[in-house]
Amino acid sequence: MRALEDPLLHGGRLQEARRLFARATEPFIDLSTGINPLPYPIPQLGSAVWTRLPEPEEVAALEAVAAEAYGAPDPAMVAAAPGTQMLISLLPHLFPQSSVAILSPSYGEYARAFAAVGTRVVEVKELEQLEDAGPGGIVICNPNNPDGRRFDATTLIELLSARKAGGLVLVDEAFADLEDGQLGLAPHLPVPGLVVLRSLSKAYGLAGLRLGFAIAAPELAASIRAALGPWPISGPAIDIGLRALSDRTWLAAAQRRLAGDVTRLDSMLRKAGLALIGGTLLFRLVETAAAPRLFHRLGAAGILVRRFDTRPDWLRFGIPGSEAAWQRLAGPLLEPS
Repeated sequence: MRALEDPLLHGGRLQEARRLFARATEPFIDLSTGINPLPYPIPQLGSAVWTRLPEPEEVAALEAVAAEAYGAPDPAMVAAAPGTQMLISLLPHLFPQSSVAILSPSYGEYARAFAAVGTRVVEVKELEQLEDAGPGGIVICNPNNPDGRRFDATTLIELLSARKAGGLVLVDEAFADLEDGQLGLAPHLPVPGLVVLRSLSKAYGLAGLRLGFAIAAPELAASIRAALGPWPISGPAIDIGLRALSDRTWLAAAQRRLAGDVTRLDSMLRKAGLALIGGTLLFRLVETAAAPRLFHRLGAAGILVRRFDTRPDWLRFGIPGSEAAWQRLAGPLLEPS
């Protein structure tokens, strides 16, 4: 695997951005991550969540609420974890595969995590190619990061049913909370080898909470739970997760607000002459030959967007979180080249 040469290839690296753009306007506006800029409101937490270890029953209660929120038929199918990145790093060790086919472009940590344990990594461009990828695992992000490509659950279940080869099937639904329609796979479980990943980092804007879930057949979920050991997540994460996942009113309001925001962002990007090629309610992907120059112009103005080493003509824009942020983006984005 190629080493990660550019530290800004992962979103959210504001200290690296400040080193690169030492004279940039402050505060930096981070549009690089695809995280809801108006997060779920953090409630007042009791002292006990900070001063004592979580009880197993409390973790089980959170897993039950997550099962209901995501539509899993049985709480035993849900394993809570300290963020899905931990699961991405853990699963190649826990369920070794001779090879893994990744629907690409994709979140780069999947290829790195499997390659680190000696798994042969194959990248494919089309969903249908996964049927012929041979024995081993497959990885699908749905909606996809970074282009927002999405597949309904029926299409994916038909694909998994048609696969002649076994192996681990990872479906990352980190951006699925804000989607309409029948996209999530949790209601279709158990499916042999299938592990669905969900997170509070994106739609709920709680990336620093480090709370995610693996959803799978009970025996797979039990293996993941055992590998994580006792106290896999913190007391504060349990308390906030219980409230956030139960608050469907807040999520629906966030979806409505972001639908308006993304329409505004689309209009601004088009006015800048950028070609929209994909996205979700939390980010937009554009293509332009001027991407490197625009990245640096925005950075000099204190605005960090996402660039890509394999596609230097791509940039990904998150959603500004305030009117002041919108106005700051408009200046360097719309100024003549």
